[in-house]
Amino acid sequence: MTKSTKLAFIFIFLWFSGCSSKQAPLKVYTLNVPTVVKTSNSKFRYKTIKVMYPQSLKEKISQKMRYSYSSAEQGVYQNSQWSNNIGKLLEGTLIQTLDGSRLFKAVLPYASTAQEDYRLESNIFAFSHQVRGEQSHALVSMQFSLINTDTGKLVKTKRFSYKVATKTMDAKGYVEATNEAVGRLTKDLLRWLQF
Repeated sequence: MTKSTKLAFIFIFLWFSGCSSKQAPLKVYTLNVPTVVKTSNSKFRYKTIKVMYPQSLKEKISQKMRYSYSSAEQGVYQNSQWSNNIGKLLEGTLIQTLDGSRLFKAVLPYASTAQEDYRLESNIFAFSHQVRGEQSHALVSMQFSLINTDTGKLVKTKRFSYKVATKTMDAKGYVEATNEAVGRLTKDLLRWLQF
């Protein structure tokens, strides 16, 4: 076999192996910003709030979509992911929701150098797709702490947890259920902040 024949075989092999190993295209999803009712006469209407970047106690915050089949068996979707890391998506959703509610005079991102009256800190306890046999749910669990920055004291803290059934057992069904859970979370958060 000549050198040119060997090169031709290698080229043909590489060509066909490249054609036969096509992966499914990557699907990218995001969180929807829920519609909120504007608040009038809020006790915070002359105050500012800074929304801190959410922290995670268990999993690394990333763009990966997580699922679990049991408490010990977990993984990430290979062909689906969030449009940004979930901490950024949640921070943006919270800022837009708080801003739209007019509960505060101004809502600031954590990177802002402006002085705030209150700080909203959050911890993510769960943000994943849970599959158990034929049952499939989006899990969202976050704890929020409202801090008075003038005194440095904790005003109040609360954990919100949601388990929403998915219509399908794939990433798309998970995202739809997650958006429903985040919608509930933001409405409950606004109600909690007001009282």
